[in-house]
Amino acid sequence: MRIIGIDPGLASTGYGVIDNINDKLSLVECGTIVTTPKDSVARRLQIIHARLYEVAKRTQPDVVSMEGLYFVQNITSGIAVAQGRGVAIIGAIFGTMDTTGIEPAFAEYTPMQIKQAVVGYGKATKAQVTQMVRILLKIKDTDDKFSNHAADALAAAICYAQSEKYCAAIEKAKAAAPPPNPIKPKKQIKKTSDNNTEELSRIEQSKQLLTQMRTRTRRRKRR
Repeated sequence: MRIIGIDPGLASTGYGVIDNINDKLSLVECGTIVTTPKDSVARRLQIIHARLYEVAKRTQPDVVSMEGLYFVQNITSGIAVAQGRGVAIIGAIFGTMDTTGIEPAFAEYTPMQIKQAVVGYGKATKAQVTQMVRILLKIKDTDDKFSNHAADALAAAICYAQSEKYCAAIEKAKAAAPPPNPIKPKKQIKKTSDNNTEELSRIEQSKQLLTQMRTRTRRRKRR
């Protein structure tokens, strides 16, 4: 399986492509798309779209993975990220579809989920995430294409790979587990209704009265 991770942004968009074969991760390529504030917003978005379209067309990923979009305090910054995110998704998906004819799957995760999948700790620092990405993908310190944005993008791709591994392990465990013992229905105990109880009580009282009357009759005869 081939996964492209994206770290969207208007100024800098990181991307990273990895292969996940037999639960072994390997780096295909990574990089950062940088735009200049001198250009118009439309031009900068066009550059991001075109570059990711080329990357997806060349690498043909099966999955597009990225961090989800969340509300931020700086509205202007949030809008810029949302715009970059939109054109990045379109570029990656259509670049793949125009080559393979198949739409890649799309997944998004929270920052905590990504940190948990990569580092094993949901509150890890960015430096810890970057270092762990280097270790998992065996990236050399001399690789100048490996930027902080590329590291975040690769972390999103690794998160998808780890999530798939976890889900596969669960399904395997379910398949190997013995079927549960069928629950036998409990025998229903018939309860005597209140009316029946009263009726039986009356009958019992009648029997006792008859017995008393017979006893008195016998005594009178003896006298």
